[in-house]
This record gives sequence, structure tokens and C-alpha cells, in this order.
Amino acid sequence: MKTILIANRGEIARRIIRTCKAKGIRTIAVHSEADASMPFVREADAAVVIGPPPVAKSYLNMEAIIQAAKDHGVDAIHPGYGLLSENGNFARRCAEEGIVFIGPRPEVMEDMGDKIRARTRMMEAGIPVVPGYNGSIADAEEACSIAADIGYPVMLKASAGGGGIGMQVCENEEEVRKAFQSAKGRAKAYFGNDDMFIEKYIEEPHHIEVQIAGDEHGHIIHLFERECSIQRRHQKVIEESPSPFLDDVTREAICRTAVQAAQAVGYTGVGTVEFIINGEQEFFFLEMNTRLQVEHPVTEAVTGFDLVEMQLMIAEEKALTFSQEEVIQRGHAIELRIYAEDPITFMPSPGTISRYEQPKGNGIRVDDAVESGSTITPFYDPMIGKLIVSGNTRAEAIARAEEALAQYVIDGIKTNLPMLGDVLRDEAFVAGTYTTQFVQQMKRTTNK
Repeated sequence: MKTILIANRGEIARRIIRTCKAKGIRTIAVHSEADASMPFVREADAAVVIGPPPVAKSYLNMEAIIQAAKDHGVDAIHPGYGLLSENGNFARRCAEEGIVFIGPRPEVMEDMGDKIRARTRMMEAGIPVVPGYNGSIADAEEACSIAADIGYPVMLKASAGGGGIGMQVCENEEEVRKAFQSAKGRAKAYFGNDDMFIEKYIEEPHHIEVQIAGDEHGHIIHLFERECSIQRRHQKVIEESPSPFLDDVTREAICRTAVQAAQAVGYTGVGTVEFIINGEQEFFFLEMNTRLQVEHPVTEAVTGFDLVEMQLMIAEEKALTFSQEEVIQRGHAIELRIYAEDPITFMPSPGTISRYEQPKGNGIRVDDAVESGSTITPFYDPMIGKLIVSGNTRAEAIARAEEALAQYVIDGIKTNLPMLGDVLRDEAFVAGTYTTQFVQQMKRTTNK
């Protein structure tokens, strides 16, 4: 590949540009009018404005992106994460224009993007799934009947959902009736698909995901797991690898199962298989993400592989050059997502960053989207960047994370830096015993 267009923005666009530069690949950035002065636009070899600030008129404008790719004669489009990264129609449009879409085949994205279909495919392959109902639920009455059969508590979910949208834990029939229509409406508004289904809610669970990669020659490997249980509103805030919760037997089993899941759908590209795990270390398939994850640097830190470079290699139909036995976890890594948001309420805090200084030092990596003078607008996700720390041990990684947080200077807006500090100091986090309920239960020292 000689030229790649990046159909994304912010920190992930900069991350992709970094690997492309190292490989001598020319990059084209597309951007909205609101992002014209952002660093990723300046760092690409060329930039194209594709529309006004709203994502529907810019970063989700397939035809504008395709036209920019054609105008610059690109070989491939990298979709990053979010936005069009798991859109089968976009992948097909790329193919129609003779442009490589850096990701799996459209039908795989669509099967795994529909949670009902994904559950069915996994059950057919013998992969354990959370007990639940696999069909689309017509109305609240049917939802209540199904929930009674499964047993409370239950999780109401949108089949096309993501990012916690359209998800609701229900403890009884009254809560199902109250939540069903509103969750269905949110799913329709966000995803254009209001199909709903129900699963048994696993109480006090761990959220574990396994990084996988598959080439066009049938080779599929895993790159171990990430613990993703520090979440607020069903969205991850801190991820680490190795998981402090898993024992060696479960780690080996869950990674092997992730490979089996990928094999069952003929997966090609870099992706993630996500699991929910109870206190007895029983794990169940949750979903498959058919793209690069926000938290991919954690895996890079403990395995030494560049996952973006791996994506490019697979997109060129080259075989993976290493075996499963050559993938080894070394040391420990933690990623903390830095958001422009109130550290107590988690509400976005848009505005202009008057002063920005990132931490530096051994074992510290920062993938960010901003610089001094950058404006965090209300149009996009308020993530400023990601702090990735690594050490020989988990204790060393936690200590480096605390030191790095203390070095940050982000003036002009509110951030979640105080909340992240509270997490690192919490006894449950230090002990590695936390679950997905951690943020709701944690002791806060942050001043309101």
C-alpha cells in the first residue's frame, strides 16, 4: 500500500498516521469543519474537509469519504473505531470503487454487529453464551413473559447496540415494562434498528475481552486478554492486561474459545471477542468487535506487536509471520481514558484547553487528540486521549500510572483525572478484585 485514507478523527487518526509514517505510507485525513485545526489534520500528508460538524454530515457521510479517496487515488481506507468501522455498507462501497477496506468482510461485520445473530452463530459453534432469548421481542408484554422464564434480574439489550446504548438491567416485571419502550426508542434513534432481546443478568461480573487476529490464509491467533471491568454507564474507563482476576486455567480456556469463535465466522483482520465472567470464573460470549479497539495499546504493551501494522499486513493479504507460541505476555500494562467531563457526574465538559502538558517517563505512552489551544466540541466523544503505562509487575504499573496522572496539566476544562486517581488508590482496584459494579460502589475522595 502506498496511500491510505483515515476515515476517523482524533487520537485514533493520529495513531494510524504514526504507523503509516513508520512504514512509508502516505496518509489522507478527512475532517469536519469543526476539526480543521486539530493535530491529526496537520500531521497527515493531505487533508480533505468533508462536511459540517455533525457526524451525520461529515464522518458518517460515506459518499464524501469515498469521493475524497478517489480524488487522492488511495489504495485503502482505515476506519479506525466507531463511526463507519463496523458498517458493512461502507465496506461494500469501498470494494465497488476498488478500494481496500481495512477490516473483515462485510457479512462478518453484519453478523457480529447484530447481537441476536451473533448469539445464534456462537451457539451453533458450541461457544457458551449468556442464557437468554435469541429472537427479537415484539412488545413489553412478551418481554415480561420471557424475563419470567429466564429469571430476574435480566438485561434488556438492543440487538444493534453498542456503547451501553439501549441496555437496561431490570429486577422485576415493573422495571421491564418501564424500560422496554424507552430502550427500544433509543435503539431506533441511535442505530436505526429497534430489535430488542433479553439475557440473564450476571451479577457482579467481570468483563474480559480477548484480542484476536486472522489472515486471509486461515491462520487465527489470540494476543491474550484485557480486563475491562472499570466502566461507567457501560463504557470502559480503565483496561489492563493481564487480568488480575483470571487464573491460568481460565486464561488459557477463554483465549482458546476466542480463537474458536473467530474460526466459526471465518474472521480476517484484527478484532476482539468479549466475554462476561462470573465469580466462579465461568465465562460467556458477549459480543465480537470487528475492528481495532480503543484499548488496543494495552495489548501492544504486553506483547510487543503493533496492531495497526498487523491490520495493514492482513489487508494486503499477507500471512501472519508468527505462530501462537511466539505470542507471549510480558509485564503488565494499564490504559486510562482521559475525558473532558465532570469527574463526579461524568457529564461532558466542552471548551478550549488553555494549557496542555502530557506526562513523560519510563513505561509511559500517551495517545492523545489535542494540544494547547485545542477545542473540545459538543459534537463528538469527549475523550482527550489515553494514558498507557507499563511495568514489570502490576504494582509497578499502578505506581507509574499515579505518577503520570500527577504530571498531567489540562487547564480550561473539567476532566476525569481526579476520578482516575480515586480508582488507582481504591483498595478493590489495588487488590484486583473489582467487577463491573466498581465505579458505582467505589469510595470517592474527589471534591464535588
